[in-house]
Amino acid sequence: MARRLVNITLDNLGELPFRCRSCVFWELDPVTGEQARECRGTDLEKEAWISDTLLEWGSCGKLIYTDGVPAGYVLFAPPAYVPRSAAFATSPVSPDAVLLMTARLMSEFTGRGLGRVLVQAVAGDVARRGLKAIEAFGTHERPSGRPKPNRACVLPADYLLAVGFKTVRPHPHYPRLRLDLKATVSWREDVEYALERLVSTIAPPASITALLVTRICMPCCAGSS
Repeated sequence: MARRLVNITLDNLGELPFRCRSCVFWELDPVTGEQARECRGTDLEKEAWISDTLLEWGSCGKLIYTDGVPAGYVLFAPPAYVPRSAAFATSPVSPDAVLLMTARLMSEFTGRGLGRVLVQAVAGDVARRGLKAIEAFGTHERPSGRPKPNRACVLPADYLLAVGFKTVRPHPHYPRLRLDLKATVSWREDVEYALERLVSTIAPPASITALLVTRICMPCCAGSS
């Protein structure tokens, strides 16, 4: 099963789930969002938000493919770019954190660990920008039947807890949770770091290094003659 992660751009926005392509629950404040829905202009507002955030801040979403098929996505940005975040009782988001707005996996790809992969991808991206944490608003509500749009856009608190978040502002319906980036280093990064340290402290003798280089290069040289 081949996996591939890419940044969300205007070019691949159309590969998000149909309802998510024009959802502006997070991108607009409640009043402006309602006006956009009444004018049927939410798809244009979504594109404008992606474009502006990419230009001003940089990558604000990840799209994951499995065997070439879009399997899920995640959106994130500083709280200043997310007007809806101010409407939650557990706001504001901490100044040293980015807001994990929403994420979704296609039903046929759930239960494969892709949710954790998406969160780790966001963590790596955010850490490279010098931020210390990711925060998110979760929900304890489990609506029956087809969920309302606002509930569908807020991640379940149980999911956030499962991928490493901790509750920092409890609430009966919409708690705020936090993931400190220092706790999100994957096992692969740990192994790579350990190998780098090992190689730097136990370097092979020059004669052995030369021999290895010679043996590695000989087939290439032989093929070119």
